[in-house]
Amino acid sequence: MRLKIIFTFLVVFALAAAASAQTKISGAQTCAKADVEYSIQVGDRPNHAFVISQAKCTWTKPWEIAGIQGKEGIATGFSEISGDTSRYRGSYVQTMANGDKVHYRYDGTATLKDGVPQSAELKWTLVGGTGKLKGIKGKGTNKLKAAAADGSSTWDCEGEYELPK
Repeated sequence: MRLKIIFTFLVVFALAAAASAQTKISGAQTCAKADVEYSIQVGDRPNHAFVISQAKCTWTKPWEIAGIQGKEGIATGFSEISGDTSRYRGSYVQTMANGDKVHYRYDGTATLKDGVPQSAELKWTLVGGTGKLKGIKGKGTNKLKAAAADGSSTWDCEGEYELPK
């Protein structure tokens, strides 16, 4: 019985230690209108297109990873627009204040009105980094806070990360 209690305590302690290894992050960023954008109409029905684009983003409320603030990033993505819905996926490369880079993959959906997103959400996965952030892993979500007719957008971002041991 005593061995069972000790084993249970060790399992609970190990789970608590593993859970505490995840560090929560949150912030907000604004992405400018795409610098590069190519759109190809499919032609099978109105407003059905494939789009590839690249935009620069800056943190308006930077998050910190391992004590280093996020500075700016480049989002490169592909989307399929069908009527008033867009499904998209892409990569985001974030430059940190010290010059290290963090690499994300993302995918999400948006609801459009006259080509302007009305609501959007994406899920991201942190897939790697450079320098002090090499080997980093994480995940989270971004939600559209506001979109403008000029193509810019503001996002609320949250998630968690873990550095290698």
